[in-house]
Amino acid sequence: MQISRDTVVSINYELSYLSGKLIEKTSSPMSYLHGGYQGIFPVVESALEGKRAGDACEVLMEPEDAFGDYNEQLVIVEPRERFPGNVSVGMHFEGAPEGSEQYLIYTVTDVADDRVVVDGNHPLAGKSLVFNCTVTEVREASSEELAHGHVHGPGGHHH
Repeated sequence: MQISRDTVVSINYELSYLSGKLIEKTSSPMSYLHGGYQGIFPVVESALEGKRAGDACEVLMEPEDAFGDYNEQLVIVEPRERFPGNVSVGMHFEGAPEGSEQYLIYTVTDVADDRVVVDGNHPLAGKSLVFNCTVTEVREASSEELAHGHVHGPGGHHH
C-alpha cells in the first residue's frame, strides 16, 4: 500500500544536525496519520507521499520547516525573586510572553545573584536538521482514527 491521505504510516527515524551529530533516534516505529493532521513535520509528510513499506527518505529541514527561527525576543532577564530558591540552569518554567496568551516552556540559561535569564525558544530553533527515515508499515486509517485526527494504538482509543 502506498502512503496517501488518510493512511497510518509507521516509520523508524533519525534526526541529526547537518554535521551528522545524532539528536534523536527511534527505538521502535513511530506512527502518524498522513494527510495534514499535523502528526509530523509537513516537509517530511510531503517527502513520504507515495512511498511504501521498506522505502527510505532523507529530508533536509531548514529552520522554517522544523522548529522555526531563533527569536531573540524570547530571551528574557527576570528578577531573581520571581523564581524558587533552588532555581538552576536547565530548569523549565511555563509562561506567556508579555502581551500574549500563548504559553511557552522557558529554559533557565543563566542564574546570578539578582537575575535569571530564561529562553522561550525550542532548543532546536534556528537549526537546519536532517531527518532520515524508513517506512515500516502503511495501513488504512480506521474511521475512529480519522474522526479523532490521530492514530490509535493496539486495542483502540486511549487518552
